[in-house]
Amino acid sequence: MKKIFSILLLGASVLSASAQYDSDTENGVVSFAGRKGFVWESANKKFEFKPYLMVQTAVDYNYYDSEGLDPAYNQDHVHNSGFSIPYAVLGFTGRAFGFITYNLSINAASSGGGILQQAWADMKVRDAFCVRVGKFKTPFTHATLTTLGETLFPTLPVSLTAPVIMPHSLNAVTPSMMTGFDLGVEFHGMIKGKWGYQAGLFNGTGSSVNTAGKTFSDDWHIPSLLYAARFTFQPFGVMPATQGNPYQLDMNRLLVGVSTSLNVESENESTNDFRAGLELAWMHNRLYLAGEAYYMHVGFTKRQKIDDSFNYMGGYVQGGYFFTDRLQGALRYDFFDRNGLDKGGLLNMPAVGVNYYFKGANLKLQGMYRYMGRTGHATQLDRDNDDLGLAQHNATVQIQYTF
Repeated sequence: MKKIFSILLLGASVLSASAQYDSDTENGVVSFAGRKGFVWESANKKFEFKPYLMVQTAVDYNYYDSEGLDPAYNQDHVHNSGFSIPYAVLGFTGRAFGFITYNLSINAASSGGGILQQAWADMKVRDAFCVRVGKFKTPFTHATLTTLGETLFPTLPVSLTAPVIMPHSLNAVTPSMMTGFDLGVEFHGMIKGKWGYQAGLFNGTGSSVNTAGKTFSDDWHIPSLLYAARFTFQPFGVMPATQGNPYQLDMNRLLVGVSTSLNVESENESTNDFRAGLELAWMHNRLYLAGEAYYMHVGFTKRQKIDDSFNYMGGYVQGGYFFTDRLQGALRYDFFDRNGLDKGGLLNMPAVGVNYYFKGANLKLQGMYRYMGRTGHATQLDRDNDDLGLAQHNATVQIQYTF
């Protein structure tokens, strides 16, 4: 597996290609969708500076099943409910010297190292090759690479964000499918305007760590980093990083992609996590359809002296349709084999949502309801443990303003 991954990564790094990022979504937070907005620009067009912001305010209702609640203390089923601010992002993006694009954003709703959400520069060495360095999204899954303010639902699929279940003695090791923001370097581009690639090296410590603290793998004798690559086929041009936008209702784009990553000595140097994903997205006028499936293999390092390894799988299908120029309906089915493929049982999470766009005001109102069902578990204890920490019923209403 390690050799195959290394060959894929090397092959991607030497491909001849041009940048595959859509200029309207270059900052990863706010989609401009062809709207220039407030920009300082030099007369020769080589220098550009655009500030932006995104504020999300949500009200959440979460109802939990009886598992994990102690009736002796009369614990309530409703937790983690009330008002929240998922993101309060202030940043700027732009261009310098005609061949460098850059972005920096601060998320005031986060804490610790996560306050620095993104900080990167992207250099076009020539039209056929680009290099991005800094802190940005790792190349894994269509859902997380979508611009933050342009998602179909106010929350990502649970199969991406929820930690996996392991034996109780190993609960300190709880990776999730998603890799998210990280520090590193990435090569990316397009071949003949259709074939895209992204390949990079990252710390593998996630968005909350902005320092260098990795070592060499004792098992494989390579740097203990996150090695990631993504390949896409986009026959009708670059797919915008959005899941529906009222300013782009006459567009036809298709994306088929595969991605893989290997996080060496992750989870406090205790595991080696291999991930693989398959994605499909289609945007045709008012219709948006997408589906993904992802797999993760978690194996322990030799120093842990644990022979067991674990395999997990998840995915989703979702769709959105603009009934009017401002009103978009949304459906999603999310599934997650959270307790491992060696055990029976699956989490099923259907969701329904609606989005309303206030044209001319950059306001977006989102609402969703998600139900969590369980099926196929061998015992009642397995069924009870599989959804620990996850709400059985979730309802969210969110208002978003972007500039």
